[in-house]
Amino acid sequence: MSSEPPLPARGAGGNVLERLRNLMRIGRFAARNDLGEALAEAADPTEGLSPLERAMLRNVLTLRQVKVGDVMIPRADIIAVETGVTLAELLGVFRNAGHSRLPVYDETLDDPRGMIHIRDFMQYIAARAGIGDDAPAAASSGLAAVDLSASLASVKLLRPVLFVPASMPAVDLLVKMQTTRTHMGLVIDEYGGTEGLVSIEDLVEVIVGDIEDEHDEAEGPHIKSERDGVFLADGRVTLEEASEALGVDLSDGEAADVDTLAGLIVTLAGRVPVRGEIITGPDDIEFEIVDADPRRVKRVRLTRRAPVEERKRRRVRQSSEAGVAVNDAGEPPPESG
Repeated sequence: MSSEPPLPARGAGGNVLERLRNLMRIGRFAARNDLGEALAEAADPTEGLSPLERAMLRNVLTLRQVKVGDVMIPRADIIAVETGVTLAELLGVFRNAGHSRLPVYDETLDDPRGMIHIRDFMQYIAARAGIGDDAPAAASSGLAAVDLSASLASVKLLRPVLFVPASMPAVDLLVKMQTTRTHMGLVIDEYGGTEGLVSIEDLVEVIVGDIEDEHDEAEGPHIKSERDGVFLADGRVTLEEASEALGVDLSDGEAADVDTLAGLIVTLAGRVPVRGEIITGPDDIEFEIVDADPRRVKRVRLTRRAPVEERKRRRVRQSSEAGVAVNDAGEPPPESG
């Protein structure tokens, strides 16, 4: 007979939170399926879990399926510094990048040497300037004593980074970062070259969504016109804003339960589309995926195509001006043999 504690019956005082606690007390990873079923039963908001909490728990359950390559920052977007950079130049990079850690390389990103943490950098400057209780007694006072022309390599402040393949499960890297207390990893390809970068924040965002701190730009999602009938939009743009720009109501039909442009596109496609894919929307609207990752649509190009009848009239007019006969469909008749 099983010694596992029974799950409390619904309607007998046991809500989903209690069910989850019992599942966790079982102490077996085999409870994954039971946990998934419990979440599926939690569609009723009275069950004790908010939609956000259910989404986070589902993300935890699917974390094993996410690979490092799915969440990494691609090589082209990596902000890094060379070992020969001066401290003054490094200070400028930290200021503009807004990151607390920067990878350091020798000649190219394919020859990484480690990373520099802004806390180590600031401690070095403070110590050299004689600022703080732990500053050397012989240190000169004042920032003027800090030689900002010295190279990063000469001050020996580098910390190690992890080297991981893109195929590594994200949850394994998260555990490794916790145990090694190293929160930056470089993604290496089969030839040993640097393919991307991943931080512990990137991994946590898989579970909780985007994390923005005090220094992230407070700029909201936007949509802008590229040319007549063509717009470039952030995936987080509301359907109301997109509808106003396009002159078409996108909030009807399949969009009844979503609020953003990305939500509409995922609903239409039945999945998260890949970069470069084109999804056909209502009223001859085409959504071209400009930027996306396995979790969300980031940027979209919206094109409002002219209705069929209008396009037909346009072809007839253009052909007439060029002296070319067209048929009822607005197309040139087939050539006779």
